[in-house]
Amino acid sequence: MSNLKSAKPGTPVILGVPFDANSSWLRGAAGAPPIIRVAFGSDSSNPCTETGVDLSAEGVYCDAGDLKFTFQEPFAAIEAKVGELLEHDLRPICLGGDHSITLPIVRAFGQHIPDLTILHFDAHPDLYDELEGNRHSHACPFARIMEAGAAKRLIQVGIRTMNAHQRQQAKKFGVEVIEMRYLPALDRMKVEGPIYISFDMDALDPAFAPGISHREPGGMSVREAISHIHAITGRIAGADIVEFNPAQDSTQITATVAAKLLKEILGKMIGG
Repeated sequence: MSNLKSAKPGTPVILGVPFDANSSWLRGAAGAPPIIRVAFGSDSSNPCTETGVDLSAEGVYCDAGDLKFTFQEPFAAIEAKVGELLEHDLRPICLGGDHSITLPIVRAFGQHIPDLTILHFDAHPDLYDELEGNRHSHACPFARIMEAGAAKRLIQVGIRTMNAHQRQQAKKFGVEVIEMRYLPALDRMKVEGPIYISFDMDALDPAFAPGISHREPGGMSVREAISHIHAITGRIAGADIVEFNPAQDSTQITATVAAKLLKEILGKMIGG
């Protein structure tokens, strides 16, 4: 890990975004970033990724700490911080937080990186026009992103809860939905960059990641998720890992899984 001020262009940078006010069911995801960091740094494993990248090597990534929300509107604060990192040609990987944080993150990307493709791993498409009167619900970010034209292409992987409204929304926005029942889809990961990965922890079957707010059985195994991440061919410009809820993680296994995903995404960003 390197100091943020001395980071070279293109360096991945971890940013904690402890925000869950747009959760529609259970709160708790705001507490995830420091817990993922503890699991990520645990001596229970070594710092080498499966693709052979040594994350202990000097300068391969850096950590910007957790975003502090004071009196500024949270989405504006998130967008400003991510934009600042992008202006310095760094590659943010954000630890949420609920999935609503992806909207301000990708808005910042849209201002700096044109023709972005989002690879979105999730049980839910998060394409509602609004949920319970909230257009910024964690069930809505990708509707807002596509409305704003912040991404050129949206590919959703592992979806298994689509209703008629969200199918209509997917058609309206030209979303490429790969439902869970049609996995594996490793060839669909061969996408030209720049790529943004948004990984909702409930893409995984709750047997592998019970520490989430919306448990949806029938999801991906950890191995399936890693295989799809490893199959990505384009340059990864940034990522987020969201919806880990430590309050639901009695055995800490979900924290370990989130840290493993962080490790492998960093490995892909650094080593290609």
